[in-house]
Amino acid sequence: MISIEAVVRPERVNQVTAALEAVGCRGFYYYNVTGQGRQRGVEVFVGRSGQMASRSSVPKTVVCTVVSDEMREQVVEAIIDAARSPGGQEIGDGKIFIYQVADVVRVSSGERGDAAL
Repeated sequence: MISIEAVVRPERVNQVTAALEAVGCRGFYYYNVTGQGRQRGVEVFVGRSGQMASRSSVPKTVVCTVVSDEMREQVVEAIIDAARSPGGQEIGDGKIFIYQVADVVRVSSGERGDAAL
């Protein structure tokens, strides 16, 4: 089993979760974070005067799921296709992190491993 964690633009989270469901990913969760990567922040309007200010961190959404090893490439490709900006590759489109999972236990039944997914 593997855990896949994707950091994506908040405006793309609906497309990413729909893509996960389309490839058969049955469970996932997501949460909003703020951080900085290669994008190095953004310029924003502040106050009523319309002055520009630089924000070093930007909002992102982290989408997490745990899937069987066989689903790895399908899930990764689905996330890439859904998270990528419509015009093509852009800095800030996100990153995907993949981790090995030693075990999973379903609390309600005590099932373990793939059966618990």
